[in-house]
Amino acid sequence: MPTTEIILTEKIANLGVEADIVKVKRGYARNFLFPQQKALEVTPATLKRLNGLKAKRAAREATEMNDANELARKINKLKINMELETGATGKAFGSITAADIAAKLKAELGGKIEIDRHKIHIEHPIKEGGEHEVSIKLHHEVTAKLKLVVKALGQEAPAAAPAEETGPKTYKAKHKAKHN
Repeated sequence: MPTTEIILTEKIANLGVEADIVKVKRGYARNFLFPQQKALEVTPATLKRLNGLKAKRAAREATEMNDANELARKINKLKINMELETGATGKAFGSITAADIAAKLKAELGGKIEIDRHKIHIEHPIKEGGEHEVSIKLHHEVTAKLKLVVKALGQEAPAAAPAEETGPKTYKAKHKAKHN
C-alpha cells in the first residue's frame, strides 16, 4: 500500500505528537488526518511551520511535566487507609486492585483529579494487611509513591453448625442425615 509522509499538528495515540514527521497510509491521511486538521502534508511551506509546532509541543510538555510534579508531591504526602474483607480465619476475599486505589485516590484528592488505573503499578496482589507502597507513573519522567495502609475488615463469626449426634451411626442413618 502506498504511504505518505505527514507532519502531525497534535498528539495522536500510537502515531506521535505534534511536529513529528511520520509515514502513514495515503488513505488514512487523505480521509481522516487532513480533514480533521490533525496533520499537514510535507511541503516546503509546511516545513517552515514546523518550528511553530515544535514550540507548541514544548509548551504542552512543560505544562504536563509541571502538573505531574505537583500531583506527585500531593500523592507522596498522602497515606491512604483501605479495608480488605477477610473471613473468620483471616484469609482475604480477593485483593485490593489498581481500580480500587484509583477510586480511593480520586476521593482523597477531592474528586478533581482522576488517575488512570493503568498508571498504578502494584508489585504483587495486595491480599494482606499492613503498610504497602504503590508506585504511580504520572509522566514518563515522574513517578509518585503512595503509602497504603491495609486493615482487615472485621466480620462477625459465622453461625455455629448444629451439634452432631454422638455415638455410632449405621450406614442407613448416615445416608439419611446426609440427604435431610
